[in-house]
Amino acid sequence: MSDKKLDYLQQLESESIHIFREVAGQFEKPALLFSGGKDSIVLVHLALKAFRPGKFPFPLVHIDTGHNFREALDFRDALAEKIGEKLIVRSVEDTIKAKHLTEPKGKFASRNALQTYTLLDTIEEFKFDVCIGGARRDEEKARAKERIFSVRDEFGQWNPKLQRPELWNTYNGKINKGENVRAFPISNWTELDIWNYIRREKIELPSIYFAHDREVLEHEGQLVAISKFITLEEGDQVSVKKVRYRTVGDMTCTAAVQSNASTIDDIITEIIATKTSERGETRIDDKVSEAAMEDRKKNGYF
Repeated sequence: MSDKKLDYLQQLESESIHIFREVAGQFEKPALLFSGGKDSIVLVHLALKAFRPGKFPFPLVHIDTGHNFREALDFRDALAEKIGEKLIVRSVEDTIKAKHLTEPKGKFASRNALQTYTLLDTIEEFKFDVCIGGARRDEEKARAKERIFSVRDEFGQWNPKLQRPELWNTYNGKINKGENVRAFPISNWTELDIWNYIRREKIELPSIYFAHDREVLEHEGQLVAISKFITLEEGDQVSVKKVRYRTVGDMTCTAAVQSNASTIDDIITEIIATKTSERGETRIDDKVSEAAMEDRKKNGYF
């Protein structure tokens, strides 16, 4: 047996692979939520290590709001085709029409809250008993309350006071009829860990994560991409700036950061120097209230 100790990235990788295999072993109908963002791309990379040369024991699933960045969607489709895994896409716009939901109004009208309806309908459609996602504890304080196996009730709701202990890397996936679990294999990773792993593993990413020129609206200290999904008003300051994205959500709720970082090394240097979390700096929807994310999660949001 080798006496060589695993470095910290190898330890994180090993834990994540263990979690993937626990999910496959404990649940009958798993799904991997995959958006084409960096965290879900890392999840796919880890799943390849966990299950190849076999096929994934789950499909890739994307809940598409219709407001996504084209770069992320193109990468999503290309990666699913490259690895030969099934991709299921369900549309929030279809849910809005079918359920006669009211579209949010305002300057940055986000469909984020409406994703919950589509996600729960998709879980019901395919009878998924667990959804694997790329949430990390360092992203936002509500996500820091999650366990790695986080149980949702029969209505898809999350109660932060009813979390199961997870001692010695033991995960309890037992659920009652109608309940569902969210599993987070990279919960113990940080943004910096993700980028260091991407560099080490030479993982390809959408171009949106690297510095590029983009037409943006300067709003309350944030840079929001100009698109047909936001409402421009008289006096709005629109300009072309060199930016990149730390996190990729809807175009209506995700701000860019001004940056010249064109390589992974440049990005890592920026992250080390920053004092703000990626969601804290760039997610407009999290600024609605102190408990914006927690409220959405309690209602069934991922």
